[in-house]
Amino acid sequence: MNSGDLAVLIRSRVPILAVDSADETQVIKAILRASGNSTAPSTPGSVAVPSRPGTALPVFQCTVTDGLKRLDGPYAAPAQRTATEPPDILKHIRASNLAGIYILLDFHPYLTDPVIVRLLKDIAQEYSQCARTLVLVSAEVVIPRELEALTARCTIAAPDRDERRKIVEDIAHQWVLAHPTERVKADQRALDMLIENMSGLSAAETQQVARQAIFAHGAIRVTDIPEVMEAKYELLNRHGILHYEQTTQGIGDVGGFDHFKDWLRKRAVAFDGSAPDLDVPKGVLLLGVQGCGKSLVARASAGILNVPLLNFDCAALFDKYIGESERNLRESLNAADLMAPCVLWVDEIEKGFSSGESDGGASRRVLGGLLTWLAEKRSRVFVVATANDIEELPPELIRKGRFDEIFFVDLPTLATRQEILKIHAAKRGIQLDAGALQMLAQASEGFSGAEIEQAIVAALYTARAQQKPLDAQMIRNELTATRPLAVVMSEKVAALRAWAQERTVPAE
Repeated sequence: MNSGDLAVLIRSRVPILAVDSADETQVIKAILRASGNSTAPSTPGSVAVPSRPGTALPVFQCTVTDGLKRLDGPYAAPAQRTATEPPDILKHIRASNLAGIYILLDFHPYLTDPVIVRLLKDIAQEYSQCARTLVLVSAEVVIPRELEALTARCTIAAPDRDERRKIVEDIAHQWVLAHPTERVKADQRALDMLIENMSGLSAAETQQVARQAIFAHGAIRVTDIPEVMEAKYELLNRHGILHYEQTTQGIGDVGGFDHFKDWLRKRAVAFDGSAPDLDVPKGVLLLGVQGCGKSLVARASAGILNVPLLNFDCAALFDKYIGESERNLRESLNAADLMAPCVLWVDEIEKGFSSGESDGGASRRVLGGLLTWLAEKRSRVFVVATANDIEELPPELIRKGRFDEIFFVDLPTLATRQEILKIHAAKRGIQLDAGALQMLAQASEGFSGAEIEQAIVAALYTARAQQKPLDAQMIRNELTATRPLAVVMSEKVAALRAWAQERTVPAE
């Protein structure tokens, strides 16, 4: 919500406004502009023009530390410390006949006090006699039921592109004042990337990130963008549910998956904005046998799309307090939207969002919130969800519209096993000729990619213990001594394959 929308809300004669924001300075500036006062220009680069007498509403700020003080224009005055307790402040406002806007900062802890609630209600119900608008500002405002009918909730919009540019210019000017003989070094591309990647942050957060980027070395460089994205993520991820991973897997680290790679490459142009006529892809569900590379492909997806990777930690989502799990989900998905463009990786989604009744319905409500977001999201967040057990997945999650496609990740073919052996051998400096790769690929039939990798690791330990150079026969011996998951749990693997045959698209 911008200052214009806030002004409309104030004129609509709503007696109480609830603003969820930790950026008090930005909120107060927006209220001053909305009230008709000219303390801050409404747009970057504009000049504040004094309001005509009688056209602006008085604006007051109330805190339990300083009491009540006036903020608007020439009437601004020091705080009245004679009334600093919340009941005294509200009684003072009620006794006043001065219509205006009263900003109550951090009053949320007192909203459980019946006396405070009654005083707020009294002031609100007397609005027709004296138009006093109460604005409750806090990081989170929980409105008591008694006040819900008298309250409108609003949020202050994050700075737009022009406002972010103005903030960066102000920070650069501050750096120049600290270094009079120098100038901030920046090329246009780096500046544009910096401004673009700070979208979604509040004004205070934008200042913090811009200051961190500029004051580090007096320059704005393209190489600073990963650090800017990480700083942005740290500011947005307040609950530890999302884990930012700047380093992703390269496509060369993934063996097989040719069909999925081709499918994703075709959609990359829609995701990066170079084909605005195409719908932005929503995401995919990767279903398959454990250890066959689903997590690796999720990381590689971020590499293909050339965007950061956010790992969604389902275990950290749920909270013992009623309503907290749902709020954690909303805030985490909102943070992902603000981090766009990015890949959101939800690993083993069936464990985090399986429906049940033992938690008072929290898992169902959280699942409902996720489904709504998946169906309605318009941001450039590409979701890669992985699952091992189709029986645990709620039917609502796998219907069309939630994901663009459901891919089945089967055990690797002979050619893919050769590719996997080559990749893992090269990582460890092991030389295997074409004949050895062919022999090992045949010996590893029924093995997953993870099991093949572990056979190579085990062979390295054996070679070190025997003080001999590693050869292909040692790897073959480890493969022969291993019973792969496809053998140990053959019934489950067969059932999964049978289910997926007519319902999914092969990733290979």
